[in-house]
Amino acid sequence: MRILPFLYRCLIVCFIILSLVFIGGTIYGVFFNTAPQPQRHGQIGILHREEGQTFTGIGQLRVSTADPQPGMVIIFVTFVYYPDDRAFSEELVLRIRDFREIIVDYIGSFSISELQVHDEEEIKTEILRRLNFILRLGQIEALFFSDFMIIG
Repeated sequence: MRILPFLYRCLIVCFIILSLVFIGGTIYGVFFNTAPQPQRHGQIGILHREEGQTFTGIGQLRVSTADPQPGMVIIFVTFVYYPDDRAFSEELVLRIRDFREIIVDYIGSFSISELQVHDEEEIKTEILRRLNFILRLGQIEALFFSDFMIIG
């Protein structure tokens, strides 16, 4: 019968020690621990808002023209995005198929002669307008064509 009171005392002492450790750790964490500063590690890590990356997920597209004897347009569309905006970055990845369809439908609606008459900036502006129309969590600021070749 003497073991039971001794066991209770040991459990109470253990409980007090654990309570002091938790309280001490909480006080230390709140008052003495500073949050780590984000550091840039090349492409890995946190990027600052003013530093964008090039979104190349759309890839190179080969689009047939609307001519009776179709020609081919090779186009590679890129734009700047900010990977620290995770929600918008995820939306961009989810919309890649839609982006490709929009570009193919728009470019494919022209004949070779119509494409040669249109200014490249007009084409970029219209594609940008159509891409931004389907986006909900952000907007693309500007498009760039790495390739824009008309083969006829």
